[in-house]
Amino acid sequence: MLAAAPSPWAFHAHPDVWLLVLVLGGGYAWAVRRRGAGSVSRKEIMLFSAGLLALWAGADYPVHDLSEGYLFSVHMVQHMVFSLIAPPLLLMGTPRWLLRALLSPPAVLRAARFLTRPMVALIAFNVFVAVSHWPSLVDASLRSEPLHFGLHFFLVATSFMMWSPVVGRVEELPQLSPPAKMLYLFLQSVLPTVPASFLTFAERPIYHFYETVPHPWIDALTDNRIAGLTMKLGGGALLWGIIAVLFFKWNADEEASMEPSDVDEPTWDDFERELEAWNLRT
Repeated sequence: MLAAAPSPWAFHAHPDVWLLVLVLGGGYAWAVRRRGAGSVSRKEIMLFSAGLLALWAGADYPVHDLSEGYLFSVHMVQHMVFSLIAPPLLLMGTPRWLLRALLSPPAVLRAARFLTRPMVALIAFNVFVAVSHWPSLVDASLRSEPLHFGLHFFLVATSFMMWSPVVGRVEELPQLSPPAKMLYLFLQSVLPTVPASFLTFAERPIYHFYETVPHPWIDALTDNRIAGLTMKLGGGALLWGIIAVLFFKWNADEEASMEPSDVDEPTWDDFERELEAWNLRT
């Protein structure tokens, strides 16, 4: 008689994840408490908490277990949480004084200034994403816990680099203007198309590991294609949503900065000049 496949919902404790979340949350609370009342806004606390919760959800049960033992599509969702959701929330939720304290060592500041240059950060993040989806590397990482942890660490690190020019909060690091942020995120939405296309249009599962594990709901090829669509459509929708928010905020700020005296009322002479320019005046 064949042994029953383990349930995908079987609970597994992840104390290393709990410890990481406790250290990050506890360190944040300790720094804020030491700084004193008024050192952090309610909005910053909510953003940091949301980022920490996203990081926890992506690294703990059930996402971790489903992604590493059953479905590559869940693995892709996990990577999107680690790269597109948790890092910007954590950056926006960290007070400026705390960011400056973390950057205070001269060597750290020099390294951070270089690594968060927009072109450096954009290339580093996308090269890592492409390399980390190489089939042999993915298969090896799913069989080696240290390698898997290392890939996740560098994914989060390069994600912080990539998001810093967009949501960074200190002048010591490179910052982009609103139009440049929109162009930067547009490029970010286009570049992952290559690995996503390989996954979506594959004729057979790309990753051997996910051919050998149980698939409780869908087959390995469908799982592969859903992962590609998640990477392209899900990531693209998120980035384009942020681009839209940036555009409307930038437009509102531009209109608010214009004084009524700066806008000249049109006159009849202006109208005549327009007609002459278009050769419409008789």
